Amino acid sequence: MTVNAHFDGRAIIPDEPLDRRPNQALIVQIKLIEGETEESALAWIAANAVDSDALPHDLADQHDHYLYGRPTEGHARLVASCFADSSFWIGQA
Repeated sequence: MTVNAHFDGRAIIPDEPLDRRPNQALIVQIKLIEGETEESALAWIAANAVDSDALPHDLADQHDHYLYGRPTEGHARLVASCFADSSFWIGQA
């Protein structure tokens, strides 16, 4: 028996009702329909990539800053260097 079906992301759904009892065990062989190809997530990202000034130039390098509002890495380095520099705390003589 050959049945046309589609995958909804979780289960294979027959396109037409089947004359089978519910929960009957079956062996299913999956074949892609000609002309349709499986696309990897990386291929989709590459095909849908955009170059926009609205996007951060560093992309994910500063994700904690964009998601959680944490200081950027460059700012964290500046703060760390201030802590390391004793003249910052003592004052310049």
